[in-house]
Amino acid sequence: MLHAYVSQSPGLARLGQQSPTDPRPDLGRAIWIDLYRPLDSQSAAVEALGLEVPTLADMEEIEISNRLYREDGTDVMTVVIPGHTPDGVQVAGPVSFILTPERLVTVRHHAPRSFITYPDRAARTTPGCATPERIFLGLVEEIVARLADLLEGVGRVLDAVSARVLGDAGPEELKASLGEVGRQGDLLGKIRLALLTLERALSFFDQTRAAQGAAHELRPIIKALMRDIAALSVHNDFLSSRVSLSVDATLGMINLAQNNTVRILSVVTALFLPPTLIASAYGMNFANMPELNQSWGYPFALVLMVASAAGTWAFFKWKKWL
Repeated sequence: MLHAYVSQSPGLARLGQQSPTDPRPDLGRAIWIDLYRPLDSQSAAVEALGLEVPTLADMEEIEISNRLYREDGTDVMTVVIPGHTPDGVQVAGPVSFILTPERLVTVRHHAPRSFITYPDRAARTTPGCATPERIFLGLVEEIVARLADLLEGVGRVLDAVSARVLGDAGPEELKASLGEVGRQGDLLGKIRLALLTLERALSFFDQTRAAQGAAHELRPIIKALMRDIAALSVHNDFLSSRVSLSVDATLGMINLAQNNTVRILSVVTALFLPPTLIASAYGMNFANMPELNQSWGYPFALVLMVASAAGTWAFFKWKKWL
């Protein structure tokens, strides 16, 4: 899918929907081209503008030299941010920003929400959307804001889990809570990776502008974004510690519930030990056992077994083990 936008007061205006039969109407006018799971014809349309569209394999390269580089006046920056696949599965996937003086091209194979909300908010972002550089920084600002929202959501989920675990949660609720905490921990890992790659991309963008010797009026915006990323990284670390605490608390409650069950079984077993001992004694085949020849011998043994069990139960109650 290909979406193209032109700068139009007060924000961005979308060009006509692209199709395989008409892949590039007026792409030369576009200030931002967003490629989402692009078809070969759509990639070819962008490459006709003199830009190389990286493949998913290229974008997934982990070497920093492949993710951040400048070639023939074009900056290529690849970051990893959370989003959803077409099946609705949350993943952390690569997004490439190809920045030239004329336009910005983004290439992605999953759907971060920031790319959906940004076109309508472009004019209200701090950098604005008058140039490709400002659109890039506006997108980063939108991504950072989305990551902040995700962190707040994780915090709310952990609050709910803590209240449930420390309350009167049953075994099934504890099991569900443990799974929920695990999912939030996985999301925090994706957010942390996104913050790290965004910080690298912004630092690279700032350095390339400084190397060109241009008066960098965007530097205050970059510094503000870097401060936001640093603050979110601290918040992410705090929530990660809360995840560990929630896991420990949940496992502790599960252990307490299991201990209660084991304690009940132990008490039941102990109640039957004295009667079993008595029955074993009267089951021995000795010749001189006078009770065996008396009519009251059998009832006496039964009463003795019941009395021993009752005495054991009373002792446990007195010790407050029950």
